[in-house]
Amino acid sequence: MAGNFLRVRCADCENEQIVFEKPSSKVNCAVCGTTLVAPTSGKGRIEHEVLETVEAR
Repeated sequence: MAGNFLRVRCADCENEQIVFEKPSSKVNCAVCGTTLVAPTSGKGRIEHEVLETVEAR
């Protein structure tokens, strides 16, 4: 697999959301709109708490 999915908790509203660790665009919280992951040339810059790596089956 080219990347992992992560469960991230928003520090502002405590919403938990699953995001891709190598996003091609900015990922915002679905509840409050805060940026959770910002794209870089490789792995994204994760701006909030990572709770776990989610494994695909």
